[in-house]
Amino acid sequence: MLSRVADSVYWMSRYVERAENVARFIEVNFQLTLDAPSIGDQQWAPLVNTSGDHEDFAKRYGSPNQENVLRFLTTDPQNSNSILSCLRSARENARTVREIISSEMWLHLNKFYLMMNYAAAKSKKLETPQEVLAEVRLASHLFMGITDATMTHGEAWHFCRMGRMLERADKTSRILDVKYYIILRSTEDVGTAFDDIQWAAVLRSASAFEMYRKRFGRISPRGVVEFLLLDRDFPRAIHFCLLRARDSLHAISGTPLGTFRYPPEKLLGQLCSDLSYAAVDEIITYGLHEYVDELQSKMNQAGSGIHETFFAFKTPSGPRKSVQVQTQ
Repeated sequence: MLSRVADSVYWMSRYVERAENVARFIEVNFQLTLDAPSIGDQQWAPLVNTSGDHEDFAKRYGSPNQENVLRFLTTDPQNSNSILSCLRSARENARTVREIISSEMWLHLNKFYLMMNYAAAKSKKLETPQEVLAEVRLASHLFMGITDATMTHGEAWHFCRMGRMLERADKTSRILDVKYYIILRSTEDVGTAFDDIQWAAVLRSASAFEMYRKRFGRISPRGVVEFLLLDRDFPRAIHFCLLRARDSLHAISGTPLGTFRYPPEKLLGQLCSDLSYAAVDEIITYGLHEYVDELQSKMNQAGSGIHETFFAFKTPSGPRKSVQVQTQ
């Protein structure tokens, strides 16, 4: 497969997943403001911090109130991580590889983008955006289902899955980090009903609330961290995502599991091994923020390694031999 094609398929999948996750964060935040209306606008700043674009937001918008954050994260064309920008980028990547993806994938993604573009043009739709956000989440699920059902599970499909899993792991780690260090207004909230509401919001942002309750029952910070970080079976847990990304990477390279030929295989293998033998109590004792920060750094290194190994243009090393042209 051409590196250009692999790059487009990989980022198409990542951008769709990113759009869905942004919609999830906003949707859950609306519910949180209903459960605890006294928090006001201070609850919206963590959403910008989750996206990692707080500096750009502060320069262009200033105060992180509900209206500004909604516009920035949903329809701002200058924010590369807004839902609209993500879908535009995903659609453009898909357009360049239409001969690789299925026609059903292209038609659905095109419809997905036009739906969000129409919502952006109709400002009234974003005054009560819950319906639009639910449509974004559903459209993303449909795209994943169409991809798995209509695309041959070869190299291109594995690049799709690898991109989706790495993006999902990154966003789950960000929401955990933001909850632990930013969302809590003070240490007085720890262990209170307000704290339980917020941890429940974290679970809902990953569609994990019901599955968590089946596994652990009562909501606790320790249980939430263990479920979203270390679980091997839940599709939005970081460990699950990294295991699937690792499997797709090895399927692409042909390297047997447990060995490596390329740097990202080593990095993902080490990450999966670390999570397999990690204990939640050790993580909390060490510091969840510090642990997640190191985890994000390693995932970024793995993403950079994938780019260098499969996508980056490489010039031939060593001096080129000159070719003499004989003339008659």
